[in-house]
Amino acid sequence: MIAFIPSLLHLLLAVSVPVLASPLPSELGPLQITGISLKGLLCDIPFVNHLLCPTKGTSVPSVATALGAALGVVDSSGALRFSVKYGSAARWQPSSMATTWALPNGSKNTSALPLVCPQANLSGSQMSEDCLSMILYVPENLKAGAAVPTMVWIHGGSFIEGGASNPGLDGSKLASATGAIVAVVQYRLGVLGFLGPTGATNLGLKDIVTALQFLAKVVPSFGGSASKITVAGQSSGANMIRALLAVPSASNLFQSAIIQSDPMDYGFTSPTVQSKMQTYFNSDVKCAATNAACFKRLSVDAILNAQSDLYDNAFSDIDPSCTQAEPIRVVHDGTFITSTMDSTTPFPKVTKPLLISTVLNEAGPSIYGMFDSSVPEAELDYVVNATFGTARGQKIMASSMYVTPGTNAATSNTDARTQLETLGTDYIWKCSSWTLARSYVASGGSAYVGMYVVGASYPGNDAIPYCTQAGVICHQDDIEIVFGTVPSPSAAQASLTTEMQARYKAFLNTGNPNPAGSSLAQWTPATTTASNALTLGGQGLAPVGACTADFWGQAVQYDYQVYDI
Repeated sequence: MIAFIPSLLHLLLAVSVPVLASPLPSELGPLQITGISLKGLLCDIPFVNHLLCPTKGTSVPSVATALGAALGVVDSSGALRFSVKYGSAARWQPSSMATTWALPNGSKNTSALPLVCPQANLSGSQMSEDCLSMILYVPENLKAGAAVPTMVWIHGGSFIEGGASNPGLDGSKLASATGAIVAVVQYRLGVLGFLGPTGATNLGLKDIVTALQFLAKVVPSFGGSASKITVAGQSSGANMIRALLAVPSASNLFQSAIIQSDPMDYGFTSPTVQSKMQTYFNSDVKCAATNAACFKRLSVDAILNAQSDLYDNAFSDIDPSCTQAEPIRVVHDGTFITSTMDSTTPFPKVTKPLLISTVLNEAGPSIYGMFDSSVPEAELDYVVNATFGTARGQKIMASSMYVTPGTNAATSNTDARTQLETLGTDYIWKCSSWTLARSYVASGGSAYVGMYVVGASYPGNDAIPYCTQAGVICHQDDIEIVFGTVPSPSAAQASLTTEMQARYKAFLNTGNPNPAGSSLAQWTPATTTASNALTLGGQGLAPVGACTADFWGQAVQYDYQVYDI
């Protein structure tokens, strides 16, 4: 028997952590002084400004807002770009909304992008605890009073990485195509955002609420409507959006939601498990929960090192419901987040329309990234049972959904990674998302479900041979399609980008992704019994496969059901 890691949960990572682009504009280069580039300083000298810092046209875009003058730049696509600090927060304290318009990180350069929130594998000059910033992309020539929608994008990254300048998140083309304002938002990550020493929870999610409050205050000045805000995001960002749907105090801050590749299977964390993780972290940094001075003295490196230790050991040393993929995440605390937003508890009354999508091969990066060579078919039983336990494992293996009769034999040369990838995609992302859609509709809401069968290999995925194969669409491969940032797109990619941006424009305005008078295929909403998942980039509906109401969530329970979270 070949050696396997004891749990497939270690393999089926909920999020393939994004490969960060530099959080600084590439033209600025690496030389930085306390977050302000040397070039940025020179840009403030009038006689060299026009040489070093050219903008389209003859003037720097300026918008008078309720919080002061907003200065921006003209993006290469023609949209206007504004970087802004939307809030501030002391370490492990709730954030408060900015009361004046200010560039991020004390910068004087309107073209500078915000430093990202603290995360591993970055230098100190690339990140800052003063990171509650966003980038606004505004269609050119938009006037105050136009009352266009705003789409607020929440980035992914397993709750521990990412930022507003992630690859592919330039919202200029999306803003221009939809006629909407696009806001890409940062929030506190990891233990700094989700594991307060004294038990404070969901600080990163509360940062998003602060950002939504800020947007409601300022978007009318740019031509947006405070009552037409849609939250959107991918992976852990999508998980954040599902959590927002369960926050009564945030309900009036957005009208609809777009959920892309939510690792729905994991559910939210319970307060009990959160408390265990907090105790583990506090012990690791050698600070008593009541010793505020000790926590204040901790360096960012010390915090991130302890976070990595927690991340690596939470599943085995604390509680299996932590998972080895996303131990740090939002907490169903019962006060701020009042619903689990899954099939285990009744949904609150819902009215906001949802657009829910996954991609064809969500688990591709994790399965083929972990196993770079063939896995014998004979080992499938072992892996499945080790992951799901005997009861769930036997039901999976007894079905025809993932095992072709006769192939699971010692003499078979079939590569079991094929079945593992399908299994991981189904239970962590696809089927659990379809279950969410049916439950949401049963509670009175509307949900449109889709599955991408055309995508663009996201940075990092191109290092995994499986994800570069024709017809394979891996986790994150939908991002550049939506934003229109695919480098040298093929005809199929360009066509799907045009389609999705037209559908997003319709959804942002009406809550329905079917543009009026369009020749696009009709996108039928989900019902209580059928998800009606439209293939995005293909024709017709996505095959149901194992995503039936009586298999996943019933015959075979999701992790959030097994662990009762």
